Amino acid sequence: MNILVCIKQVPDSNKVEVDPVTGVLKRNGVESKMNPYDLYAIETALRMKEQLGGTITAMTMGPNQAAGVIREAFAMGVDHGVLISDRKFGGADVLATSYTISQGIQKTGTFDLILCGKQTTDGDTAQVGPEVAEWLDIPSLSNVSKIVELKSGSMIVEMDMTHDLEIAEIQYPCLLAVDKDIYIPRLPSYVKKQETKDREIRVITLADLEDQDEKHYGLNGSPTQVQRIFPPEVNTHREVWTGDGNELTTKLLNKLKELKFA
Repeated sequence: MNILVCIKQVPDSNKVEVDPVTGVLKRNGVESKMNPYDLYAIETALRMKEQLGGTITAMTMGPNQAAGVIREAFAMGVDHGVLISDRKFGGADVLATSYTISQGIQKTGTFDLILCGKQTTDGDTAQVGPEVAEWLDIPSLSNVSKIVELKSGSMIVEMDMTHDLEIAEIQYPCLLAVDKDIYIPRLPSYVKKQETKDREIRVITLADLEDQDEKHYGLNGSPTQVQRIFPPEVNTHREVWTGDGNELTTKLLNKLKELKFA
């Protein structure tokens, strides 16, 4: 089975600066990590490979530093890596991002299965995976929490839909957005890290894609724009009350009324 796993590098902190003009996160130079949900997608791919054989390719979109998550994927057991990187892709919303990734996939090759995490911790939209499937005109399922059965031309999966568990059969080629309960991700191997430290990572730029119209990528290809993004205010105010039980009860009730909680 030929499997592609879409992964993403996300900030390792919630203290990230925002570009005041474009409204997007400033990612360059920021401590980063692999999106946690993508670890579950990689583990799913590795277990399928162990059962069915084949190869696994990890693909990410971002600046040059995003190659770090591909190196981490290599250390977990992934075979190939692709980095989609071009300044013209910067500032993309979910639509432009999914279109760019779909173009990169078509340039890379054909896959029986595409896996991605349910969502990312920096955007939390959970839209990119299904949109990639739409651009590629293949079926997709989200919130996948269990692989029930693998068949030669299809698979049966279970989806956690919050209030219900749904079971569906889906034919290859397809895309699955997996949830965090599907498997426990394995740790990267130091031995594999050393073995793959010089492994080539293929870089795809706008010039490599079939569609080279700049209006379809980055900020130019994004129909939605962020109006304002800001960190939540930190309130460190506190009051210390003393007194007996009756006094403290009265003070608490009056405070709740003052704050219009009672």
